[in-house]
Amino acid sequence: MLTKFWGMDIHPSVQFSLSTRFDKTYPKGVHVAENTYIAFDVAILAHDRTRGMYRHTRIGKNCFIGARSLIMPGVTIGDECIVGAGSVVVKDVPFRTIVAGNPAVPIKTGVPLVAYGAYETADAARSDFWAKENAGLNGDDGRSS
Repeated sequence: MLTKFWGMDIHPSVQFSLSTRFDKTYPKGVHVAENTYIAFDVAILAHDRTRGMYRHTRIGKNCFIGARSLIMPGVTIGDECIVGAGSVVVKDVPFRTIVAGNPAVPIKTGVPLVAYGAYETADAARSDFWAKENAGLNGDDGRSS
């Protein structure tokens, strides 16, 4: 059962920094499921007064929301997702997806996570994303030998 916190649906197992900013203008629009961790200076919005928009913003279970991220109104973040630090999430994030950037884009999908956005196994954390991004640095062309 979800705990009512300022009229928001936040599961009792959710861990969040005291600097996290939950939308208090439309508090019933904020929903955070179990075993999710929200880092410092994250803002979770459920309204946009300039457009008269009031939407439900949902964060699934076993997620990690990185520091200084912004979750926009009406966004649904699926279960077992990671939002990289400083990201601006403007679109829904599918199940088991890692997103980062402004606007946030998928970096990796199909990553099995457990409570609070931790990787299920060390192998799941491996990605060739950074190898591709850093290709050519230090004489490395990004290809496997």
